[in-house]
Amino acid sequence: MTAGSPLRLIFNFSMPLILGNLLQQTYNLIDASIVGRFLGIRDLAAVGASTSVTFLIIGFCLGCCCGFGIPVAQTFGAHRYKQMRSFVYNALWLAVIISVTLTLVTALSCGRILRSMQTPDEIFRGAYIYLLVTFLGIPFTFLYNLLAGIIRALGDSKTPFWFLLFSTLLNIVLDLLFILVFGWGVGGAAVATVTSQGVSAVLCLVYMFRKFDILRMEPDERRLRRQYALRLLGMGIPMGLQFSITAIGSIMLQSSNNALGTACVAAFTTGMRIKMFFICPFESLGIAMATYCGQNLGAGRLERIGRGLKAAFFMVVCYCVFCFAVLHLYARPLAMWFVEAGETEILDKACQFLYISSTYYVPLGTLCLLRYSIQGLGFSRLAMLSGVFEMVDRAAVSLWIVPAMGYTGVCYGDPSAWFAACLFLIPAYRWVIRRLRSRSRKGGPAIPAAA
Repeated sequence: MTAGSPLRLIFNFSMPLILGNLLQQTYNLIDASIVGRFLGIRDLAAVGASTSVTFLIIGFCLGCCCGFGIPVAQTFGAHRYKQMRSFVYNALWLAVIISVTLTLVTALSCGRILRSMQTPDEIFRGAYIYLLVTFLGIPFTFLYNLLAGIIRALGDSKTPFWFLLFSTLLNIVLDLLFILVFGWGVGGAAVATVTSQGVSAVLCLVYMFRKFDILRMEPDERRLRRQYALRLLGMGIPMGLQFSITAIGSIMLQSSNNALGTACVAAFTTGMRIKMFFICPFESLGIAMATYCGQNLGAGRLERIGRGLKAAFFMVVCYCVFCFAVLHLYARPLAMWFVEAGETEILDKACQFLYISSTYYVPLGTLCLLRYSIQGLGFSRLAMLSGVFEMVDRAAVSLWIVPAMGYTGVCYGDPSAWFAACLFLIPAYRWVIRRLRSRSRKGGPAIPAAA
């Protein structure tokens, strides 16, 4: 990532990431589609009633994993391989500690969480089962995303995709087996997803240590070191909290939507599943930018960072035009993958959600590129503040806009939050670049401490 055309490098690196994230979202699409079609609207609403809570916890895990990969990418770009291996070892131990702790805390809190979100009584039991199984699978989710992030930090973004493709196909088979044959209902969908994630994690672990000789550790590198753990936590925790802070606003917004009734919950679930599928390329391009920025910073190639951001933004705009056209033309047929044609109210509301959100994908793409670039440059805490802007905006929408506009207000919750985050991230990115250039002119280290 430190030599050659930024557009070509970022495109080639991000494509397996995009396909992999699409496959991860396919997990959710398959679950929702099979549940909606074979189990009915109530169970579909049960799956979606806790979406924002799931994002709160799983998003924290994803953020930590992405943050843990940044020191690996930076030391790899700087050819400090001994340091890099120590980061990998410490990251694995931190992943075990954090994921087990999260599992215990969240699994014991499922009921209270759903009650606090005003989950309708008729879908409470299904929502509880789905959420509980999802939380019990946190270690698998954490391990897969950490290992995939390390493999990508070393420049290989294709292999995690192939493992994910296999586990997606496995997820489809297990969904049908657990729901239609075993009759496990909503819980079967969650078990299928967790099992598939576990398979991906094991495949990544075996591949990583067999394929990359550079990761073969000496005895002195297989030690927990305070300075490495603190550096990893300094990168990972702010990124994880960024997702969680963003999710707090989403929880408030979903709680307001839950109070509008089961039909609105089902419509929101349908629209959100489709939206998440379409927007995951933005997240993938952001992750590619984090690796790109980290490696170029480590190599002292600051002049390439701005060129890479411009190339990535060009790709974002092209993709936004594609999404706008597809979702405005085919929102209803897509929603009918989850809901029967006779459920006109739910279909109308799901389409409304997709029409509104897809109109504002450019600020979302900008948000992802800037946030991950800032993180890749070592300023994770600064990037975390953008999540605060999103949280405050969604909270304001849930408190004032939704009571005034109803479900329409819910539809505008995400776009308004994207604009709010961009208002912070644009000047923040410019400040980071100026600071790094100033440090470079003064002969300071290329790789800063976690800021």
